[in-house]
Amino acid sequence: MKKYSLEISVFLCGASLMILELVGSRVLAPYVGTSTIVWTTLIGMIMGFLSLGYWYGGRLADRLATLKIFSTIIFFSALSVFLIIFDSQFLLQIIRDNIINIYIGSILATLILFALPSFLLGLISPYAARLKMNSLESSGRTVGNLYALSTVGSIIGTFSAGFFLIPFLGTVKILYFIAILLVVSSLIVYQEKFTRVRWVFATLLILGLAFSFWQSAKANPNVFVDVDTPYNRVWVLPGAQQERRTVLTLKTDPFSTQSGMFLDKDDDLAFRYSRYYRLADFFNPNIKRALVVGGAAYSYPKDFLKKHSTANLDVVEIDSGMTKLAKKYFNLKDDERLKIYHQDGRVFLNQNEKKYDAIYMDAFTSHLSVPYQLMTREAVGKIYDSLSEDGVVMINIISAIDGEKGQILQAEYATYKEFFPQIYLFRVYNTDPARSQNLILVGLKKKWEGGLRADSAELKGYLDMEWRRAIPTDAPILTDDYAPVDYYAMKLI
Repeated sequence: MKKYSLEISVFLCGASLMILELVGSRVLAPYVGTSTIVWTTLIGMIMGFLSLGYWYGGRLADRLATLKIFSTIIFFSALSVFLIIFDSQFLLQIIRDNIINIYIGSILATLILFALPSFLLGLISPYAARLKMNSLESSGRTVGNLYALSTVGSIIGTFSAGFFLIPFLGTVKILYFIAILLVVSSLIVYQEKFTRVRWVFATLLILGLAFSFWQSAKANPNVFVDVDTPYNRVWVLPGAQQERRTVLTLKTDPFSTQSGMFLDKDDDLAFRYSRYYRLADFFNPNIKRALVVGGAAYSYPKDFLKKHSTANLDVVEIDSGMTKLAKKYFNLKDDERLKIYHQDGRVFLNQNEKKYDAIYMDAFTSHLSVPYQLMTREAVGKIYDSLSEDGVVMINIISAIDGEKGQILQAEYATYKEFFPQIYLFRVYNTDPARSQNLILVGLKKKWEGGLRADSAELKGYLDMEWRRAIPTDAPILTDDYAPVDYYAMKLI
């Protein structure tokens, strides 16, 4: 092993770097979100400090290249990863509470947490190349081999993180795993100095990892649950009061709550916007088969099954981890009338051959995380084709109505007008139309001949929130080729 210790360390450090970059999005998500801005900042900052490490690593190696220094660099990179575990929550809470601008917040968060480990890991490859170099005649081969090993390590780290570590370990455990991997790498390279210190640190990391597993096993939703799923980092915790009742909430970012349930008794929908879905029964009183795109904690699917005793419901939820959480904490029960598909909503629509009497679209995770692939002309065409003759589609949209903050709604309204002969828009709250809120867009496959009058006091209240003024139609129709919804979403900040 000693003969190939440099190669092994370069490989392990390359794997650690990519695992760190992927898990970095999970560290940041609860505090600054998972929007394109956050991903751009994370990738850009890590690449920037990695490049700085490459540059300085080459200069340092030319001045003084020893195995002792090389091993020390790797050990300090392990310490820098451990610091993320130790101080990320405290620092990110300060950023979340004091910096409103998402651009500045995401840059600061990434700089504080990931600049140092990225820089230190960037030192590894050029320093190892200098240590390995025996002659000028073989220098190109030496450098090429080491960088290839680092890249192979990065590839394996990427697949390991995406396929195994993130779904099964979770954010904190993965950070412990990276730190342990780097300490072991430093010991492989050089064991003559600070060996005891490094073994003690590795032992503490292993104990910390074991404690993290123990904490996960004792998770209590009445206090706080922090879970990593294949697609999200999810928090389950008691949230704000709704109608003087405490709500158990499910969150994947700091800007919104994805789903919720009354803690005292699961007898009604906790959030007002989801109750508007009951308007589907006003427009189509004979719903026998329905589709929900976006399950989260399955609040509306549970309500639908309760109120439609003879109907069947399909739910498309991309994240199987969400379904597990819904069953564990949000009273989702197995039901022969409920069929769950764990796949992307657009993929499901592309392949679907069923006809539904009602389709409920609720795939928004926040105003900064918009699934554009479900909002384009091509997607709307698939929704239209999936509806029965009297079918109705109901879409939850987070947007304003007027002004720049209304561009998401205006573009989506124009896109649905391409297919549906009649569209209604309902506000959830009677606020300034230039302010963003939940809006419910209703598309009818067949012209509605009746007026918007209901005997039910509940439905009447929702129908009274119809937006009767004209909606600007100068927004471009969204297509798979051009759907700038991320740009529109930035206007909502």
